[in-house]
Amino acid sequence: MGFSLVELMVALTLGLIIIGGVISIYVTNQQAFRTTESLNRLQENARISFELMARELRQAGGNPCGTGFVANVLAANDWSTDWDAGTVIGYESGTDAAFRPTGTAVAQRVAGTDAIQMVGSAIGFSAGIVVHDPAAGQITLSAPNGGLAGSTVMICDSTSAAIAQVTSVAGTNTVAFNTVANCTTSFGFPNNCVTPPAKTFAPGGFVSPLTASFWYIGNNSRGGRSLYRQSRGIAPEEIAEGVTDMQIQYLRSTLVGAVLTPAADWVDAAPADDWTAAALAQVVAVRFNLTMQTLNTVGTNQQPIQRQLIYVVNLRNRLE
Repeated sequence: MGFSLVELMVALTLGLIIIGGVISIYVTNQQAFRTTESLNRLQENARISFELMARELRQAGGNPCGTGFVANVLAANDWSTDWDAGTVIGYESGTDAAFRPTGTAVAQRVAGTDAIQMVGSAIGFSAGIVVHDPAAGQITLSAPNGGLAGSTVMICDSTSAAIAQVTSVAGTNTVAFNTVANCTTSFGFPNNCVTPPAKTFAPGGFVSPLTASFWYIGNNSRGGRSLYRQSRGIAPEEIAEGVTDMQIQYLRSTLVGAVLTPAADWVDAAPADDWTAAALAQVVAVRFNLTMQTLNTVGTNQQPIQRQLIYVVNLRNRLE
C-alpha cells in the first residue's frame, strides 16, 4: 500500500511548516540569548566602573591617621603628587589635562567627555611607625619595607602628615629620606622648605604609598571607546569597554562669611574652579553619569543597545 502524490505533498508541506517553526523558535531564542548576554556584560562593565572609581574617590584626600594637616616636602611635583592643588579635580568636556589631552589615537581622551583626577593615600597598604629618627632621616616600620625604595609616601600620626619620597631602605623594616628628592627631612606642618618646622612622628602612626589616578573615556584599540585609568608612573589602563561617555557633576558647599552653606544643586566643573583644600567651595559628593553600549548589535534596529547609568559617591574625607 503506497502514498498518493497528494498525500506526499501534504506531508512535505506539514513537515516544512514544522521545521520552519522550529527554526524560527531557535533563531528567536538565540537572539534573546545574545541580547541578555550583551546586557549582562554591559551591567557588569558598569558595576566594575562605578565600584573602582568610587573606591578611589572615597579615599581621595585621606590618610590612615585621619589628620587634615598635610605638608608636602617633595623637591619636585607633578599632577600625581601635587596635594595642595587639590585631591579631587574635575575636568569638564572642554578642558584638557596637560598629561592626557584629547585626541583620536588609542588611549587618548575622547573629546566631549568629562574626566576626574584623584589623589589619596593607599590606606589598605599601610605600615605602622615604630620609631622616627629625624636626625638620621629614618623611620622604622612594623612591616617589611620591600618595594618602598623610590616610592612617594604619606607619613602621618594623629597631629599631622607629610608627603615625601623614600630614597633608600635599610635592613628589613627601615626607610630613609634625603634632601635630594625632598626639599627637607623636617616634616612639620606647615612646611615652606625654607624654615621647615621640626616633626617627630609618634609610634603608632603610619607610612603608606601615595596613590593618584585620572579616570577618563578613551579610544580603545578596537575602534570603540572604553573607560581608562591612568595612575602615577604607569601607562593608561583600559578598565571597561563599551563605556562611550562620562559626564560628571559635583555637589559643593560654600563658605559665606563664617557660615558653611550646604550645596544647593549639582554643578559641572569649570576651568576657574578652585579645587584646593583651602578653597571656599568644597566638593562633598560626585555624581557619575555613564553611557554604556553593548558590544554587539542586538537592538531591534540592528544597532547596539545603549543605557545611561547614574551613581553618586560621597567624599568621606570632606564630610563632617
